[in-house]
Amino acid sequence: MTTTEVLVTEPGIHPDMPENVYHADPVPGGSLSSSGARKLVPPKTPAHYRHDVDNPPPSREDFDLGKAFHTRVLGVGAAIVVVDAKTWQTKAAKEARAEAYAAGKVPLLAHQAEQVDAMAAAVRRHPLAAALLSKGQPEQSLFWTDERTGIWRRARLDWLRTDAIVDLKSCESADEEHVAKAIARYGYHAQADYYLDGARTLGLGDLPFLFVFVEKAPPHLVHVVQLGPDELAAGRHLNNKAIDKFAECQRTGEWPGYPADITTISLPPYALRALEF
Repeated sequence: MTTTEVLVTEPGIHPDMPENVYHADPVPGGSLSSSGARKLVPPKTPAHYRHDVDNPPPSREDFDLGKAFHTRVLGVGAAIVVVDAKTWQTKAAKEARAEAYAAGKVPLLAHQAEQVDAMAAAVRRHPLAAALLSKGQPEQSLFWTDERTGIWRRARLDWLRTDAIVDLKSCESADEEHVAKAIARYGYHAQADYYLDGARTLGLGDLPFLFVFVEKAPPHLVHVVQLGPDELAAGRHLNNKAIDKFAECQRTGEWPGYPADITTISLPPYALRALEF
């Protein structure tokens, strides 16, 4: 699949930028996204980040359901191809999946398509989630320069309202404990702060950031959550570390991995507690 030649040289919001153009990074010299920032800090390293930029990972089946869910709910995104098969094990199914990937589309088995449709229907039935997504614009691409370091940054918002940013997340469980763990594990607090900083810089004001978590399994319960100031501050701390590292690596042209010297490793606290008698 080819990408349209688009260059971004001025800060601003691009409402109709194709997804593949955004992910290919249309900023000459490169820009830092939220997902990229999370690859620059532990447990990842700048070397991981540079490798993924130079070698974009192929489409992965475990991401397809989430992509298709976004398309169904937001009304934009990669087209969905439903393959009439029970598994991907047959030759015909594998060929259909490969063709879909090559065309920039999302392949789903029939039962997966039914699952995605049920998840999207659950969002539409949820009073608050449906109301949040009833006004605004989907898939808004933001580009801006960092005030502190001067590096280019970018973000792609699932849904932009005049009074909020809304982000869709599919999950195994949307109860508070599991949502909190997912936010910590995947760095969603850093994502929220990153997007909010872009919105402020581009003159959109101090908007709340709302997550819409939707369970993958029936009855596909929906939970709308937001982060407190301490959690956003923690995300900002991580982002600042990543931004500083990105600026340094761009300046030096070096993208280091793990330390070159011997590292003395300590066991995590839970392991040490298990040794207490």
